[in-house]
Amino acid sequence: MSAPSLFASFVGALRFFTRLRIPGTLGQDGVALERAIGFFPATGLLVGGVAALAFVASALVVPKTLAVALAIAVAIVFTGAIHEDGWNDTVDGFGSSVDRAEILAIMRDSQVRAVGAAGLIALLVSRLLALVEVDQALIPAALIAGHTVSRFCATAVFAKLDYVRAEGKAKPFARRVRDHELALAALPALIPLYFLPFWPVVFALVFAGGATWWLARMFKRRIGGYTGDCLGATQQFAELAFYGGLLCRFS
Repeated sequence: MSAPSLFASFVGALRFFTRLRIPGTLGQDGVALERAIGFFPATGLLVGGVAALAFVASALVVPKTLAVALAIAVAIVFTGAIHEDGWNDTVDGFGSSVDRAEILAIMRDSQVRAVGAAGLIALLVSRLLALVEVDQALIPAALIAGHTVSRFCATAVFAKLDYVRAEGKAKPFARRVRDHELALAALPALIPLYFLPFWPVVFALVFAGGATWWLARMFKRRIGGYTGDCLGATQQFAELAFYGGLLCRFS
């Protein structure tokens, strides 16, 4: 793709995956949206950067735990909770039924069930507790890395599985991502890793990769592929797994 087309696809990703109000129509055409998924990890740099700035600013005046909570909240607001919603719907569907058609119906239903609500609370609390345990000086880089790596994990699921709905959240860009596109999508996820300790990063990547593999295997086995909610759930679970891996100790 040409540079203007790449930029249009990046803008399309920002429109789709964040709550940014971007004037004009750039990034809204079918071609731009079709390629926008390749820029999903790049949006993680922005979302993670905003969360990191919120943490740094708030940590100047409030305790570390509250600063982490504010950073998480800012990221949720910045994305419109699109990925948390995907996690909630996925937990609802897969936790409430074993029948493929029923799982898909539950995931599409806007009603919040107890299973999904409990899963979302557990996820948010676990994310808070994990980040609080990270060294304060490393939290900004951890936030940026967690947001980018987890979005690459979701992109990998997108690339390797089939979309299972006729219509839905991910339908505008539901196509097979080629290997070179997936490799390019990984580049933004590598940048923040440089600012974190080597061995914790290794474990964080193993944890995030393992979480992604487990979810992808479940998606494939139980519904035959993925939905937009599945991508959101992958992002959320991989992000949490990444933070957990950073906490591995060797002494």
